[in-house]
Amino acid sequence: MTVDFSNWVCPTPLRDYPAIVMGHGAGGKLSTELITHLFLPAFGGPHGPLADAALIDVGGARLAISTDSFVVRPLFFPGGNIGELAINGTINDIAMMGAQPIALTASFILEEGMPLAQLGLIAESMGRAAHNAGVILIAGDTKVVDRGHGDGVYITTTGFGLVPAGITIGPEHARPGDAIIVSGPIGLHGIAILSVREGIEFGAPVTSDTAALHGLVSTMLASGSRIHTLRDPTRGGVAAALNEIAATAQIGIEIIERDIPIPPAVQAACELLGMDPLHIANEGKLIVFVERDDAERLLAAMRTHPLGRDAALIGYATIDHPGVVVARTGIGGMRVVDTLVGEQLPRIC
Repeated sequence: MTVDFSNWVCPTPLRDYPAIVMGHGAGGKLSTELITHLFLPAFGGPHGPLADAALIDVGGARLAISTDSFVVRPLFFPGGNIGELAINGTINDIAMMGAQPIALTASFILEEGMPLAQLGLIAESMGRAAHNAGVILIAGDTKVVDRGHGDGVYITTTGFGLVPAGITIGPEHARPGDAIIVSGPIGLHGIAILSVREGIEFGAPVTSDTAALHGLVSTMLASGSRIHTLRDPTRGGVAAALNEIAATAQIGIEIIERDIPIPPAVQAACELLGMDPLHIANEGKLIVFVERDDAERLLAAMRTHPLGRDAALIGYATIDHPGVVVARTGIGGMRVVDTLVGEQLPRIC
């Protein structure tokens, strides 16, 4: 029997908010509505697909540009801090267009009373992360707000990268039949933040997966595999990333739950708290849509890189139920994997 998922919806109430709520920044439906109905009309509409970065032609070269802000709380967490997260996250947005990052800018909103020693550690980690990634910090700005009007520091970055000739990657290029691969275990960053913020232990230490992914992307491109789409599943997790791709490309997506690499500690935390690992944020993973015939070649290439050694094939794109993501469960059933309306874990990046 063929199941029609196209009309499967949750009967949520109409969302009518007269003021900004935390959920508007969580990467879910509220974030999408804010962009679609407020910012895009004000800015004259989209000037291309809403991907991780924008592409512009400059003197015959294609330049990828991305701007991001980081407001994570706490500033320091297992596996990293807001500084290196800002560098890695911006590099990853550039890399998801197939671009090689070349330079970054950074601005800082500092709260009065923040210890200079703490700010120094964050700045040093940013410089170290940029150096390790082979990019340079070329410009910046600082502002200070009154005590009690910030969480120590907020960081905004802009990244620039060059797209190699012949590379055309974006969410609009995903197509039915594509194999879907994730580069490694999911959910680590969100659970690492939660464990520190709430003081919860999950039986095993969980550290953030924050990492710059452009080296892995270069390895993937060098394999000659026909890559159509790349996405780093940050806010909203794998579920949000897949739903955005399905909606943009107007394809259906079917994933197999048992094939998704979920660390035991992440699974345990989600079971304890009633969360879905597919909604948990990541900061060092990517999702790739690739021609089905090239999937094994790409997997082999990814597993030669330290950030892709646990890469796994998790599903396929389909012509069925366009715009809808479904998961095949461990007992053989099917469920719709939707995007959250608001926030599940606030302030994770």
